[in-house]
Amino acid sequence: MLALSGMRTRWITFVGSFVALALGVGLIAATGLALAATFDAPERGPERFAAAPVVVRAADHLRVDTPTGTRTKPLDHPGPVGPRTADRLAALGRTVEDRTFPADVTAAPTGPDAKAARTGADAKQPRTGPGTTAARTGADAKQPRTGTGTTAVRTGADAKQPRTGTGTTAARTGADAGKSRPGQDAEARVGHPWPVAAAAPYRLTSGRAPAAPGEVVVTIRPGGAPLRPGDRVLVRTPAGNGPRTVVGTVAGRGFEDAVFFTDDEAARISPDIDALVVHADATAVRRALGPDSGMDVLTGHDRRRADPDPDRDARALVSVNALLGTAAGITLFVSAAVVASTFSFAVAQRRREFGLLRTAGATPGQIRRTVCAGAVLVGVLASAAGVWLGAGGAPLLVGRMTGAGLAPPWFALGDASWPLHTAFWTGVFVATAGALVSCHRAGRTAPTEALREAAVDSRVMPASRWAAAVLVLLAGLGLPALALAVDPGDLLGRKSYITRPMLLVVGFALLAPVLVRPVGRLLTWLPARLPGATGVLVRENTAAGVRRTAAVAAPVLITVALAATLTGTVATLEEARAAESRTATTADFVVTSGQEGRPMAPAFVERARAVEGAVVSVSRSTAVTVLEEDTALVTSEARAVDPARLAAVSELPVTAGRLSDLDDGAIVVNEEWLTTRVGDRVTVWLGDGRKASLRIAAVLATGTGDNGVYVTRRNAGGAGVDRIDVKVAEGADRRAVAAALQSAGAATGTRVTTRAEWLAATGPGTNDQTRTGLRMILGIALLCTATALANTLVMATSDRVRDLAVLRLAGATAPQVLRLVAAEAVVAVGVGAVLGGVVAAVNLLVVWGALVLLGVMSAVVVPWGTLGLVVAAAALLAAVSAVLPASLALRTRPVELAGARE
Repeated sequence: MLALSGMRTRWITFVGSFVALALGVGLIAATGLALAATFDAPERGPERFAAAPVVVRAADHLRVDTPTGTRTKPLDHPGPVGPRTADRLAALGRTVEDRTFPADVTAAPTGPDAKAARTGADAKQPRTGPGTTAARTGADAKQPRTGTGTTAVRTGADAKQPRTGTGTTAARTGADAGKSRPGQDAEARVGHPWPVAAAAPYRLTSGRAPAAPGEVVVTIRPGGAPLRPGDRVLVRTPAGNGPRTVVGTVAGRGFEDAVFFTDDEAARISPDIDALVVHADATAVRRALGPDSGMDVLTGHDRRRADPDPDRDARALVSVNALLGTAAGITLFVSAAVVASTFSFAVAQRRREFGLLRTAGATPGQIRRTVCAGAVLVGVLASAAGVWLGAGGAPLLVGRMTGAGLAPPWFALGDASWPLHTAFWTGVFVATAGALVSCHRAGRTAPTEALREAAVDSRVMPASRWAAAVLVLLAGLGLPALALAVDPGDLLGRKSYITRPMLLVVGFALLAPVLVRPVGRLLTWLPARLPGATGVLVRENTAAGVRRTAAVAAPVLITVALAATLTGTVATLEEARAAESRTATTADFVVTSGQEGRPMAPAFVERARAVEGAVVSVSRSTAVTVLEEDTALVTSEARAVDPARLAAVSELPVTAGRLSDLDDGAIVVNEEWLTTRVGDRVTVWLGDGRKASLRIAAVLATGTGDNGVYVTRRNAGGAGVDRIDVKVAEGADRRAVAAALQSAGAATGTRVTTRAEWLAATGPGTNDQTRTGLRMILGIALLCTATALANTLVMATSDRVRDLAVLRLAGATAPQVLRLVAAEAVVAVGVGAVLGGVVAAVNLLVVWGALVLLGVMSAVVVPWGTLGLVVAAAALLAAVSAVLPASLALRTRPVELAGARE
């Protein structure tokens, strides 16, 4: 009954607590429901080979036996099906050879440009020598087939931001970072021989099958080019460019945009057999291949493994899971903090009531039970409301994520209910725990002391709070210090720089009652010396109302700390990577393939090498895998380079050895590897699964993680050229070299960029998806902060009506009182902003220290714009939330307010 009576008397306080808790639970429920939907990718059946009885292809996973069992890793470049294997299987039944290669389509040129369009092998006789095989790029000519975690397990880089430096996967996509390039209107397609179309199955919707070289069948998709039989198109393939005639069309099936050639022409363009459809019994096929053939025999649902990028759904959910996991964690932390702060302030407001109850004979246990009963009641009701809000808001959250490109279009909520239960009981627990902690001291205080404390806040830091604050701060400072000494690179991981600020935030929040007075006096030092009494009153009221000021400052502290740490760390790391790229890349021109997973046109490579006055360094993206401590396979991104040309276009941070010692029997590693002594041999598996023992020729500094592994072309595992760095030779004409490269690029649809353009495309600010995700996370934190600020200030102002009336009776006008209330709210926000800024400064200094220890000299990027917006929005909201209830209270005569009982 006392709990219900207290709720009726102080309904504003309980409404504020209810709203804060309901919103927090709602956010937890919404993010939890969305997170639960990322645990399972949609079940899809075979696509490319849905109508094929048996599919044979090279094994796409590396399997290594270890003392603790067999470990597997996806291969970066699975090999082809050998001709002997194809001949052996042809004896069992009809076989169809599949070849997959890039075949981009654009409108065929007419007039004088038509002759120039015929470049490369298409303008010559068919080639079958070694050069043809070299032009072939193995799995790189296919759709991306990297499995979930291919590079994530490398060195813990899954917790880091996308990399854009020299030697990384991201670096080779600089050309498609948003700028136009020659041939950009071409439709990116893949080529196949027509006989394999029946394996999908594709069915002709118009025209006929290709019967001669120069004839193609194309898929038609909604929104694509309206191609019809008889149209002339320009098709760009690894063998060159050439005009072709569309003789038929098939309906697209959604998983690829294809161009079908005759079987002979497809074999000329891409000699390697990527997969073989066998019309025979699977058991007979396995028996014919034998146990150690290195081939996979796929039937039933396993045929999906031969689809283009079969793990695309699961891989797409990895980033969504990381984003929602981060958002859910921050939501839980911020919600719990602001709800606990709100409940703590709500209990503190009732100190006079508790003092009266103690005077009337109530025991400490009765007071605690009264407070807990009210907290449980509010917690249950608010949590139930929050679950309802979360269930309704989750579809909106998913819709926003898919609309912003943070999640794939097919992403949808599942039927999981555990996030709702988790959110509900979390809300109840937070409400009860917050009330218990806050009322513990009130229950132990003597009646007369409680009545005395009701006027001015004093002794707001008991010994237990001091101990907790010191322990949390020691952990918040000690853990980064330990990481700086042991593994600085670990501090650059996403999980680290997101969770690290939380300990410091909690520590400063616990110390807020002690820090409020000195910080408040610092902020009011100048206003207190200006003419008028407002500045002095703000200073004294801030010092007297420590609990009120701390309750307002707490959510601002959390939001400012998170906003500055998250955005500042991401910007600092991006700037550090850009600095590494500027230092490491000394080429005058950088040419990339433009699309990840696709090789560069061989015709352009040939023409670039022939440019007079150009030092051309051709490189390939591949991977190497090592077995660490006989337990774990760790895959590292690598680049296959020409050692003699590498030094001319780059200045890599070598800490030991020499890059010139790199040869076919050697490897360049970075300091993250377990074995880093020059001359030692390491056993690695190359991108195509071959095992090799390589000598360490040089060791690179770890840096931000972009200094990868370097091998030679022989150890590239069948990778195709995807990047060319060009340096103008001393004494050569730069303009002539640039003109020759641009001419070659225009003829092959390859974009040639200067070093400055490439750095701008891959530098800070290019990852819009990361920034959108950060904005979503910060938006959640701001929503919690806004609610907590509004609730706390409405509760605080409604509890100060007698103080406001006394000011009016002392001669202050209503506008003066309102300005005073607004100024106090703004100062409280300022206190939170200062404390949050200190937390952010410590975290950014930790990141900077880690970069310095890793050999990266880069400035700390402070997000002043973001911080200014956050603080300004909080100050405006705080002023409005304080002024509105005060203005309503001032409508009553001051004499009546002064004489009113609380």
